[in-house]
Amino acid sequence: MTKEVEVATEQPTEFSAKDYTDPPPAPLVDFEELTQWSLYRAVIAEFIATLLFLYVTVLTVIGYKVQSDVKADGDICGGVGILGIAWAFGGMIFILVYCTAGISGGHINPAVTFGLFLARKVSLIRAVLYMVAQCLGAICGVGFVKAFQSAYYVRYGGGANVMAPGHTKGVGLAAEIIGTFVLVYTVFSATDPKRNARDSHVPVLAPLPIGFAVFMVHLATIPITGTGINPARSFGAAVIYNHDKAWDEHWIFWVGPFIGAFAAAVYHQFILRAGAIKALGSFRSNA
Repeated sequence: MTKEVEVATEQPTEFSAKDYTDPPPAPLVDFEELTQWSLYRAVIAEFIATLLFLYVTVLTVIGYKVQSDVKADGDICGGVGILGIAWAFGGMIFILVYCTAGISGGHINPAVTFGLFLARKVSLIRAVLYMVAQCLGAICGVGFVKAFQSAYYVRYGGGANVMAPGHTKGVGLAAEIIGTFVLVYTVFSATDPKRNARDSHVPVLAPLPIGFAVFMVHLATIPITGTGINPARSFGAAVIYNHDKAWDEHWIFWVGPFIGAFAAAVYHQFILRAGAIKALGSFRSNA
């Protein structure tokens, strides 16, 4: 009687296969995109989404100032308050990113588009068209607010971003940089294919943390700058309001968000995702 011997098959000691796939980097310039309807559909989606975003949020700001103005028989504790304004911005981002993510990626913010362009998630052509559409949508959205609230729009500042009294421009710039860093870092993390593969059992929508990031940043920076972190939002309000105060400090709401987006892209792609180490390893293997 012979013993039955089980022969174990050899198991690989290292697993090189990943359970996720990183999409290939977008081309820097892809003229073929200009012939595709999907690009123009995405641009239209960004325009409409930014229009709706500015319409609802700026109208909320104006409504709050009307209801809380004690000089106009308002109640200082009336209206939605700063907390309600923050919820309006965060909630609208959650809704609109959810609606447009499958069409345009749901950027609704030139700073987000800039960060994703630096990470090679979108091409230069798409990034430029998105930014133009976002700014035009913002102008139209605030234009609707002025049309519907013409009696109060100019009196209560038009929803324009300006520095609050007692704060320097340097403080405002820093607030915009850090606030945008939080937002764009959240965008990268929420859409990271590695995280999606690892946490596939967790039913969390990507728009949810992005909306919460906008909400939290507004709570922190409304008392400083009114919270920009979105150059299109600041630009649309400044164009329609068109007062010197808004334009004098307007540069803060472009420079700050773009620096914050740049920092978030570098941090996520080259430190957290080890892009610099991978590039160095590739260089050494080819040497």
